[in-house]
Amino acid sequence: MRTAALLLSFGAAAFAQLPDGPGKEETAKLCSQCHEIARSFSLRQDRAGWQATIAKMISLGAQGSDKDFSLVLDYLSTNFPGEAVPKLNVNKASAIEFESALTLRRSQSAAIIRYREEHGPFKSLADLEKVPGIDAAKIEAKKDRLSFE
Repeated sequence: MRTAALLLSFGAAAFAQLPDGPGKEETAKLCSQCHEIARSFSLRQDRAGWQATIAKMISLGAQGSDKDFSLVLDYLSTNFPGEAVPKLNVNKASAIEFESALTLRRSQSAAIIRYREEHGPFKSLADLEKVPGIDAAKIEAKKDRLSFE
């Protein structure tokens, strides 16, 4: 009985932490079916990420109407959005940062660092694409994530 009271108290506290807005009650109700409410909003995602999470929860047995799940998606997307991925400063980045941010091979990342040390800072995407042995298509595909400061 005491454990149940503690859980109810924790649930109420977590519910109180949820920002007010359309979908708050549905989010608390649906998300607490299988885990504590706080777990629901500990994650930050974009709308597509929240949609995938909700689809997973439905596949695992979460019960609710389409309208309820739509309200939850809107609520979570609005109140717990993913944070923007910071741009990669190509003139300061380490090899491992190039590898992870641009999904380059280690040898390609090392080539960028070597080129930068030999030729000075990159001023543009065109400069970066001059590095011998790199996958220019990968760089081009992620150009919006790059900074040349």
